[in-house]
Amino acid sequence: MLKQFWRLNEREQEANRKRSRVQARVEHVFAQHANRLVRNIKQVRVGVNIGMMNLMHNMHRLVWLAG
Repeated sequence: MLKQFWRLNEREQEANRKRSRVQARVEHVFAQHANRLVRNIKQVRVGVNIGMMNLMHNMHRLVWLAG
């Protein structure tokens, strides 16, 4: 069965761009965390580590935005 593709109008293209920007930012954060994920036996420690990585990312982002 052949797939048919339709061109999006201007409004749909702009909506896709906005969604893509947000999605890319969110995925970028989690990709960074996956590279740094430390193996821990207890899930509580993993949760704390992820929370600390999120905090550090947010602090770096704040410095970058303010700078």
